[in-house]
Amino acid sequence: MFAERGMPPGGMPVSDTPEPIPALERAQRQIPRLYRGAVADHPRVAAWVHTIARAAEAPNVSARRQVTHGPSLLLVGRTGRGKTHAAYGAIRSLLGAGLDVRWHATTAADLYAEMRPRQGVDPEWMLRRIIRIPVLLLDDLGAAKSSEWTEELTYRLINQRSIHQLPTLVTSNLPISDLRAQIGDRVASRLTGMCEQVVFTGPDRRRDNAA
Repeated sequence: MFAERGMPPGGMPVSDTPEPIPALERAQRQIPRLYRGAVADHPRVAAWVHTIARAAEAPNVSARRQVTHGPSLLLVGRTGRGKTHAAYGAIRSLLGAGLDVRWHATTAADLYAEMRPRQGVDPEWMLRRIIRIPVLLLDDLGAAKSSEWTEELTYRLINQRSIHQLPTLVTSNLPISDLRAQIGDRVASRLTGMCEQVVFTGPDRRRDNAA
């Protein structure tokens, strides 16, 4: 049952809601197919889930506890080491614990594409919406081509989420020294100040799964 909810046995908060869990079922439709069975199997990611779950608060006695604030993680490691899998596993674990979780997941490249000015789109409104979402997964930071514009946008996003202590899961294939060169000193400084860094090592899971 734990694995079905994205939780390693004995490692995640126990749900106080009956089966099935509608929030998790709805989330499955939003999660990319590759990660619909993802589990938060890294010990430090599992610990983060516990911390976020413990900090969740109910707005009233009849409501479910909501994720509103908490720490953030920076998951770094070479391609295929399981960073994105662990990040989606963390989101699935929070939902599987019966919490009310508003979340959004995007790659850095997709974020920049969505924010580019074009007719009929208000980039500022979109950025404010992503800034305010309680749980954000920002995947593949440092993979997209950088510019002054992307650096400024990333800084605004990270800075505001840091100020308001909104839980953020950031993944990158780059070590922090290379990431700093890619996204700029100002963004890197804010990011490392906001996040606990978790380094993923080991074999390439994608190659192992393809074998």
